[in-house]
Amino acid sequence: MSAGTAVGARDLTFGYSRRNPAVLQDLTLDLPVGAVTTLTGPSGSGKSTLLYLLALMVRPTAGTVMWDGVAASSLADGERARLRATDVGFVFQDALLDPSRSVLANVCDSALFAGMPRRIAGSRARELMSRFGVEHRGDHRPGEISGGQAQRVAMCRALLTGPRVVFADEPTGNLDDASAAVVWQALVDHAATGATVVVSTHDRALAARSDHEVRLTGTVAPEAGRRTPETS
Repeated sequence: MSAGTAVGARDLTFGYSRRNPAVLQDLTLDLPVGAVTTLTGPSGSGKSTLLYLLALMVRPTAGTVMWDGVAASSLADGERARLRATDVGFVFQDALLDPSRSVLANVCDSALFAGMPRRIAGSRARELMSRFGVEHRGDHRPGEISGGQAQRVAMCRALLTGPRVVFADEPTGNLDDASAAVVWQALVDHAATGATVVVSTHDRALAARSDHEVRLTGTVAPEAGRRTPETS
């Protein structure tokens, strides 16, 4: 059972350089615990960037990422890395599996970084792989499985430690309907354990099924000169 983490942002701004406009500017939001929140908006509106900021993978240019009332984005690199290892599951858009290692080894990576004993990690990995229908692919390399299978393997890796927060970047974008349904239901089920689940998506049908939606418009409000998110 996951004990949820309250995640949010206060006046969050991020730009890749001083020469370019900020991708996100003065963004304030709170994400509900025990729910699936979708981040939607046009390409370039900052959905993936916001995921990486909230997951403490990059630091904001200004403002703060909050975890349970703590300014987590200001923590030292080692402390942020520890939080990611123990509390975060991340599903990348293209799975990002290590092609040199077996599928089972890829799934176990997150647990080993978090300090889970190898035997327990292997047992838990096999349970998840069975649930996702990829248990027979454990000894294969990522290049020997389909894209849909790779994304389900990535879900196994993200969920292995029972993380309090799961971030997923377009997790169903390249999947057939059947694989997409499996991945989405797994995210919903994990949120039901009390976890915070945040999903970036272009799929309006998925967004309509989420508990909470943050719409990044990708536009600057003339009166404020800032990007304006809408929440529902």
